Amino acid sequence: MTLPPLHIAGDAGRLTPRQRELVALVATLGSERFAARAARHDREASFPAENFDDLRDAGLLAICVPESHGGLGADYLTYALVAAELGRHCAATALCLNMHVSATLWVGWVADALPMDAATRAAHAARREQLFARVVAGQLYSQSISEGGPAAAGKAPWSTLARPVVGGWRVSGRKIFASLAGAADHYGVLCTPAGNAGAPQDSIYLAVPARAEGVQVGGDWDPLGMRATVSHTLQFDEVFVPADAVLLPAGAFAAGAARFPHLFATLTPTYMGLAQAAFDFTVAYLRAEVPGMAPVMRRMYATKQAAVAQMRVQLEQTRALWLQVMQEAGPDPDAAARQRLYASQFTVMENAQALAALALRTCGGQALLKGLPLERLYRDARCGALMLPWTAELCLDRLGHECLYEADERDEAIE
Repeated sequence: MTLPPLHIAGDAGRLTPRQRELVALVATLGSERFAARAARHDREASFPAENFDDLRDAGLLAICVPESHGGLGADYLTYALVAAELGRHCAATALCLNMHVSATLWVGWVADALPMDAATRAAHAARREQLFARVVAGQLYSQSISEGGPAAAGKAPWSTLARPVVGGWRVSGRKIFASLAGAADHYGVLCTPAGNAGAPQDSIYLAVPARAEGVQVGGDWDPLGMRATVSHTLQFDEVFVPADAVLLPAGAFAAGAARFPHLFATLTPTYMGLAQAAFDFTVAYLRAEVPGMAPVMRRMYATKQAAVAQMRVQLEQTRALWLQVMQEAGPDPDAAARQRLYASQFTVMENAQALAALALRTCGGQALLKGLPLERLYRDARCGALMLPWTAELCLDRLGHECLYEADERDEAIE
């Protein structure tokens, strides 16, 4: 008795045939393969390479690559539905896939809506054709943003610098919490062009070859949750990056971030799926349907029934807001849509951990054992509210400000 696959409004509340096909594909991979591997990779803090072999074989690494370039051509909503289903079975795999897919969304969906002169557009088209071809061939791209400072929140320029040289760039700097570190073929790195250290708007987005001289993967990785993302620190020491590895020209990332804020909500499907997984486990546990456990029913107690009802209400509220926001994704959202976006990001991240916590209380002491998935779901769920660029606190800051101020409105100085 688990929830049906995530649905969208309209069409009698059902997925489109293409969405149904892709969600079913991931549901099969997840239930038959990924879920069984999740505990080991969590315990070892090891990257789930075999999961990505399966995703590669299914063509899902190219889920958001246009069909004209050999990909599956999924739009934002379809990707979100697929990623949420993946998050039900292995949240760390879903989070890593997001870091990979984001690169294809930035160079495709976002870049197509940005103004570029003819020469810049032609150069970008040639470079992204190369990226799309590599992704279709099975190569992995990571998206490395965090540096441990205010740059990821748009409050300062990136400290990672790109110095122009003949034939490309020399990149020096450091990125932390870099998912797929050591596993990706290319690291999508946001840099400040040397000489523009005071202008965050001029950032450049480069695909740094993972095996280039000067790239080092290091640092400890023994976190509370999302352990299988293997998000080590990346160090770049005068790494040469060829000119054809520019994913977005200078200024385009900042322009895209302003016009496509939904790109910063692509972490939410993972946590939406994780929240549903916590509910699903609770129902299975109370119905004595967890494999390997004694068939002891616990569903007849009023306290358990009330807790499950509370979980279902919270899950449905979260999912309804999230689905609306995923459907609204597009360039230049109005004020109301932006505010719903912040509200949805906050709600998903906070409610995922709340649902996991309530699931633990409802199932009781045995659910704390690492032989069952709920303990891992709880730890993974705790990570969402902390993830840049939109932590729970930053969402509240932005939402409160935008509710109270019109665009470019300022308070007069108080004497």
